[in-house]
Amino acid sequence: MDNNSNSEIYDSVIIGTGPAGFTASIYASRYKLNTIVVGKLLGGLASESHKICNYPSEKEITGMELTNKMVEAAENQGAKIVMGEVFSVAKVGDIFVVTGTEGETWHAKTILIASGTEHRKLNIPREQELTGRGVSYCATCDAMFYKKATVAVVGGSDAALTAALYLSEIAEKVYLIYRGDELRGDPTWAEQVKMKPNVEILYSTNVIELVGDLKLESIKIDRPYNDTMELAVKGLFVEIGSEPRVKAYEAIGLTYDREGYIEVGKDQSTAVPGVWAAGDITDGSNGFRQIITAASEGAIAAESIFKHLKIGPAGLEVFP
Repeated sequence: MDNNSNSEIYDSVIIGTGPAGFTASIYASRYKLNTIVVGKLLGGLASESHKICNYPSEKEITGMELTNKMVEAAENQGAKIVMGEVFSVAKVGDIFVVTGTEGETWHAKTILIASGTEHRKLNIPREQELTGRGVSYCATCDAMFYKKATVAVVGGSDAALTAALYLSEIAEKVYLIYRGDELRGDPTWAEQVKMKPNVEILYSTNVIELVGDLKLESIKIDRPYNDTMELAVKGLFVEIGSEPRVKAYEAIGLTYDREGYIEVGKDQSTAVPGVWAAGDITDGSNGFRQIITAASEGAIAAESIFKHLKIGPAGLEVFP
């Protein structure tokens, strides 16, 4: 992996080191495009998955194991991977300038945005203060700190269900707190959660307060019929979805859907010429944000960039 910036002009800078970014890199390498992949977290949020059972070729695999395979495959094809966070993207003449949070810069003819999403927060008092001190957004990362303890998971989607299942094997007691009246994740996961004797599901419930000085000691929840109660827990795992990471692209004029995801065409192009987007950050794939759909969008975007750079709109080869 590379960590240096330079004045070289790449065919494309791929922003994001998740399934979309790595797949795009593999295809770009096969197309002989000169690219670089920039990202803060290898695998993105997919790397935090405790168990993946729906990815072709893998009967069962952890997110980190799948990430390692993707990194190996991308590097085997010649990918240049830089670990870093993108702060901004600008266009100067015909060239895009990508700037990192540490001042690094990369220049390219095109951009592929595949930076995915970030964990959605509860947005209640002291949440940030107690993050890492009982509040967590990654069960895979932090579950082992709560052996034989009582913990809570917030959410009702696949991420929350798989987190509850994983924690049920480690913690003594798991509360699954969901604001709805029925779990909305994969029915297979939901059935398994309901069968766990040490998992208690609290429907129509919200976490409204975090209690503890130096670390989390308990949570206050609201219950149906205006009832409020306090649960003693050592850990609170927030699994209430994610939000697109789009702040770095504010200056280039992208368009977004009502939920803030980048709008893309069938070729993954955006409203900005020379900019494509792929993966969980887009409004593509019918909103079905899975590892396999992210990979698919990354492949399509790479092919589109290749056609843009090497074939041209009239179907004639473009020479540099």
